[in-house]
Amino acid sequence: MQRLKTRAQFQAVLAGATVARTTHFALHRCALDAQAGATPLFATQDVWVGAMVPKRWARRAVTRNAIKRQIYRMSSAAEASLPPAAHVVRLRAGFDRKEFESASSVKLKAAVRAELQQLLERAARAAAARAS
Repeated sequence: MQRLKTRAQFQAVLAGATVARTTHFALHRCALDAQAGATPLFATQDVWVGAMVPKRWARRAVTRNAIKRQIYRMSSAAEASLPPAAHVVRLRAGFDRKEFESASSVKLKAAVRAELQQLLERAARAAAARAS
């Protein structure tokens, strides 16, 4: 699994289709061959993953970093079920601070992990349906 690093890579993927959504997350996908320009954005035919956790939805840096770590960990575990393409997991709504008081609690990490599992399963089902 490769990680997205440049702004151009993130913009290319976000311009692609949204393939799955949950309450707090959205998964965007872009085919690796759908690139314009002389230099390729994605060097290898592999699963590429990026994480977007805006300050708007996670005010504390501790929370943003914890969510990003969970995104990369869950994406790595689900790599076999994802097609070779570029993916961005985007946080699209905040987690309630009254329910998750600690910025990096075990309860928050478990909730993020469960929702990411659901998101990646939906994306895998959509890819399988599209392939057949």
